[in-house]
Amino acid sequence: MDNLEKQLICPICLEIFTKPVVILPCQHNLCRKCANDIFQASNPYLPTRGGSVTSGGRFRCPSCRHEVVLDRHGVYGLQRNLLVENIIDMFKQESTSAKPAAPERTEEQAMCQEHEEEKINIYCVTHSVPTCSMCKVFGAHQDCEVAPLKSMYQTQKMELTDGIAMMVGNNDRIQGIISQLKETCRTVEENGMRQKSQLCEKFDHLYAILEERKRDLSSKVAAEQEEKLNYIRGLTKKYKEHLEQSSKTVETGIQTLEEPEMAVFLQTVKDLLKRTGEASSTSHLEKVEQGYEAMDHYTVNFWREGRALRSIDFISDDEDEYEEVDGGKAEAGVGGGASTAAPLPSPAP
Repeated sequence: MDNLEKQLICPICLEIFTKPVVILPCQHNLCRKCANDIFQASNPYLPTRGGSVTSGGRFRCPSCRHEVVLDRHGVYGLQRNLLVENIIDMFKQESTSAKPAAPERTEEQAMCQEHEEEKINIYCVTHSVPTCSMCKVFGAHQDCEVAPLKSMYQTQKMELTDGIAMMVGNNDRIQGIISQLKETCRTVEENGMRQKSQLCEKFDHLYAILEERKRDLSSKVAAEQEEKLNYIRGLTKKYKEHLEQSSKTVETGIQTLEEPEMAVFLQTVKDLLKRTGEASSTSHLEKVEQGYEAMDHYTVNFWREGRALRSIDFISDDEDEYEEVDGGKAEAGVGGGASTAAPLPSPAP
């Protein structure tokens, strides 16, 4: 019986369920009055009529914290648990037949400490303590304001019930705030990750532009370098050919000088003198102009671009998020005070 009685205790009023008993969607039971008290505390701004909320709302089950959503009928739209009500009736009948009511109440009745034979049957409002009639007539509470014990019991029990209901409603609101904070935290994490990803993409795009310009400018330097090298190599080849021809002429001239026969010498020296004259002259060969090897005209100055890059910052709300780049609409920039980046350098003339 004791175990059954525990199952029939309302989690709000801590008494055996008072009919009508309603069953929540989570299968827990409440006195309809207790359910209405919790509902009103959780929905203080909903319209009421006769102490009951007359429109839909929600509250949480005090046993499992499951959220109960009500329609426009409020707690009166909850289904009655007739089975529990029948069990309560049977339990009360069994309890009455099993144990006499008077002796049981006598054992549970609190007795006055000052008057040991007197039952506590009144409440001292002045000192906020329960006491007995003798204390009021002859004892320490003669001049105090007193009230019937039952009325104070009901009043303070109602106050405690209302306080618990308000705390339950307040806990629901706090739980809602915690849920909102968790959602805000998750949103902040997602937004931060998204913005960092976009930031990295924009910098990667900037790196790609710089790499492209570096390749273009390097190819121009390499093209002129190769052109000059080919020209110098070709000119070197011509000078080598001239040197080889001149060396052969010198060798022939030395051999002619050793000719002992004057007639033979004179027959060959005329052509040889002509060839030595031609070999001694290099006027017909091209010469490299002074400064031809210089490549300084490909020097670049990144001072202005470096200053623009160092000033990159996030855009402000009043700035445009799009700018025209290469004749088309580009993605939103990350520049702040200097959001319009300086143009990339062109090769010096």
